[in-house]
Amino acid sequence: MPAYRSPSRRLKRSRGTLLAGALASTAALILTGTGTAVAAPPAPDEPVRSGQAWMGAGTRIEQGPASTGGVTPMDTSGVQGIDVSHWQGAINWGSVKAAGIDFAYMKATEGTTYKDSRFSANYTGSYNAGLIRGAYHFARPDVSNGATQANYFASSGGGWSKDGKTLPGVLDIEHNPYGAMCYGLSTTQMRTWINDFYNTYKARTTRDVVIYTTASWWNTCTGSWTGMAAKSPLWVAHWGTSSPNIPSGFPTWTIWQYSATGRVAGVSGDVDRNKFNGSFARLQALANNTA
Repeated sequence: MPAYRSPSRRLKRSRGTLLAGALASTAALILTGTGTAVAAPPAPDEPVRSGQAWMGAGTRIEQGPASTGGVTPMDTSGVQGIDVSHWQGAINWGSVKAAGIDFAYMKATEGTTYKDSRFSANYTGSYNAGLIRGAYHFARPDVSNGATQANYFASSGGGWSKDGKTLPGVLDIEHNPYGAMCYGLSTTQMRTWINDFYNTYKARTTRDVVIYTTASWWNTCTGSWTGMAAKSPLWVAHWGTSSPNIPSGFPTWTIWQYSATGRVAGVSGDVDRNKFNGSFARLQALANNTA
């Protein structure tokens, strides 16, 4: 027969359990070094909810989590950057700058209705810490035309000013994390969508939009289109390699996302690591539109 426990003893035990849980939660917050708990992105076998995608969410499907290159970045030489979204939680941008990071991009928008919950904090915090920063838009060609999304982006954080610290906006167009790889568009329709986004963004900001993509997605979903090569700087994603594959038509890369599991002081957990193809002076020139 089980031993009898009085109600008062059970109550004390419950209170002790609750207190231990609270202390554990507090310790977890302290260990992040940022003051807030950080939610990890969905696991590779879990669905991504609409509006919650991040730069690399589709690339992970295409290249696989095993290609991320581990927690140690592949190439930390030259001009280094990171890209972030709400999935990184609160960031200590002073520590990021002190760790040798020169530039950062952060998610601003997705589709026509979603704004990243930490965009304002990241955009302001990185600027105040002395980083050169910019915003990106996660493309959803399945929900509206390119012009509509470019206007939404430009009006919701993706604008540009010649202040020496603001990079041109990015069109993040990659493997669809919500469904069909090419969002249900033909190669001709996809070319039109991208061109409409480009033209509208340039009309709004005077800048050529940077294109983030992979060689595989671009070659498949645009039909190896060469039409953007002379217009947009290329941000190529290729993890776990010493040299990235370049989409057809682009002469070279301007930014290379070489790891999705990098680590940087000031950021809790994994963060995308990037390298700029040039000197810091050339990065400043890109920001000032004098490149």
